[in-house]
This record gives sequence, C-alpha cells and structure tokens, in this order.
Amino acid sequence: MPPSEITATSVVPPPTSTTMLPVGSYTGSPAPIAAAIGANGTIGDLVQAATDLAAFITALRRVDTTGAPPRRRHARGGPLTENDERVRGSIAVLGDRINGHAVLHSWKESLSAPAWEGPEFWVHGDLLPGNLLVVGGRLSAVVDFGCLNAGDPACDLQPAWNMFAGDSRIRFRAELGADDASWLVAAAGCSTRP
Repeated sequence: MPPSEITATSVVPPPTSTTMLPVGSYTGSPAPIAAAIGANGTIGDLVQAATDLAAFITALRRVDTTGAPPRRRHARGGPLTENDERVRGSIAVLGDRINGHAVLHSWKESLSAPAWEGPEFWVHGDLLPGNLLVVGGRLSAVVDFGCLNAGDPACDLQPAWNMFAGDSRIRFRAELGADDASWLVAAAGCSTRP
C-alpha cells in the first residue's frame, strides 16, 4: 500500500470542519491549504491523543517500503552519528546560554544506544504539535509529510518530548512498544533534527 493510502486505514477520525488559510499564509505550499478547526485546536485528553497518534504511527509503519527512495545522509530516521559533529558544534556555539555540560552528557548517552539494525519503516519525521490537527478536542489528522522517509522508527517517537508528559508519555511509549535504545535515540533526535 502506498503512503498516500494510509488515511484510508487510519483509526483517526476525519475532520468534520475546515477553513482555508489566507493566500498569504506561508505553508511551504504555493497555494492555500485546508486546516481543520474545532475545540480551538486543543486536545481534550492527552492519553487518548497518545493512543491515537501511536495508532497512526503503527499504521504508517505497516506500509511497505519496497521502492522507497534511499534515505539521504542527515535525513530524519538515520543514525545519530551522522549529526554528531553538527550537534557538538551547536552546543559549543550556544555557550553559556544552555547547560552545555548536561546537553553534551545527554547527547553522548544517546549516541551510546545501539544503532537500529532492523528493517527501515516509513517515518513521518516531523510529528510536531503544529502538524497535528485537532477537531472536537481529538486528534483528527496528521499533515506535512515533507520529511517522509524510510528509516529508523525511533524518529517518530519525538512527540514523547514535544507533546506528551506523565501518563500520556507512558501510554505513547507502551502503545508503540519502544525499547530503551529507541527511547534514547528519540530523546536526542527530538532536539537535534536538521
């Protein structure tokens, strides 16, 4: 099944209302796009959202990657080692604006995780809150597939840090069956994306 058919098998309900963004809105597209609205874009239950987003990721992972273009170096879903020099350079440039010692320690810990040796899966690569549409308080759609890539599935664990906490983070990890190595890689990858 091609990635374009993933919505047909997704458990996330379709949006029920849309609005058009003004033509002048920058969306990365040359024309206006439809954006779901409802409940002011606020998720009502983060644990349910974790379950829904994990179901989407699971469905995406089931799509056959046969014929997928080769992953470009530094593209999302690749090994952290590809970004080591850039990350260390960024830590140095930030100087005392961050706790560089703690950040470098965390980075080194993530680098120590075993590299992914399993099959490549489709990864969205950009599961930020702004790319998740909410209708009626519930996750309705995932947008912005510009980073879609076949690679390490740990890449799509980033919502654990940019969206979830506490019980919702625990549920998200459990629903996806993330092992400790994937969790470490995702923790670093969440903040080191090119």
